[in-house]
Amino acid sequence: MSFLASGAENVADLPVRDLIDSHCHLDDAAFDDDRDAVLRRAEMVGVCKIIVPAYTPKYWNRLKETCRHHPGLYPAYGVHPLYLDDRDDRWEATLTTLLTQAVALGEIGLDAGDGTPDAARQRSAFTTQLAMARQLGLPVILHARRSLEEVILTLRRFPGLRGVLHSFSGSLVQAKRLIDMGFLLGLGGALTHPRAQRLRATAAILPAESLLAETDAPWQTPHAHPGTRNEPAYLSEIIASLAQLRHTPTQEIAQVTAQNALTLFHLQDAP
Repeated sequence: MSFLASGAENVADLPVRDLIDSHCHLDDAAFDDDRDAVLRRAEMVGVCKIIVPAYTPKYWNRLKETCRHHPGLYPAYGVHPLYLDDRDDRWEATLTTLLTQAVALGEIGLDAGDGTPDAARQRSAFTTQLAMARQLGLPVILHARRSLEEVILTLRRFPGLRGVLHSFSGSLVQAKRLIDMGFLLGLGGALTHPRAQRLRATAAILPAESLLAETDAPWQTPHAHPGTRNEPAYLSEIIASLAQLRHTPTQEIAQVTAQNALTLFHLQDAP
């Protein structure tokens, strides 16, 4: 089945090899020279749909055009906590308009890494966007570097909201709390690294219905490709790693993570 033609509404209608990359920045300039080739390689390993989340308002239009020219790419818009300075006075109005043609609001969240923006400004932008997502009935794509506990506590103020914790690396207890609130967990290249023992042990026992597969390309390259640009074709390796950890057939993991993405992002309803 062609990447560009795949339009099934349920994973049961798809060949078992078809995968959904739930988080890939395919609009990034890292792909400007070979984006079409990247998509062909993804198609060859069975990737049929890709969620492309925004991180800065500066590139919202770039993301929109990338998805418009490549059927099978689905946009999400939001302001990442590291890019708060890229907002203008009309960012909320612009974001609201863009979200009418999006499958999610994101990538948003909190970041407590070195040199990050003021925590109070991050919290304000985060809660503003969470409220927007709840009002619009959209799932959220969450970033939580060194801030997962605060992100979880913040989400409790927005009951009924759904989404995914992208690049999950927390504890089993934190995973269960997120799942209990209706959130899914995105697993990517870090899962393939042998030293990520806690993450691998957690992924092995979580409910399959709570998991999404993602690449976060061009970043977070899997273990087998050190020092290279990540790309959506490597999603098959993440799926295989997850299947091995769970002692489950790879086809079954492909099916359940694809169905989880179809359901969370309402891809069957997306334009």
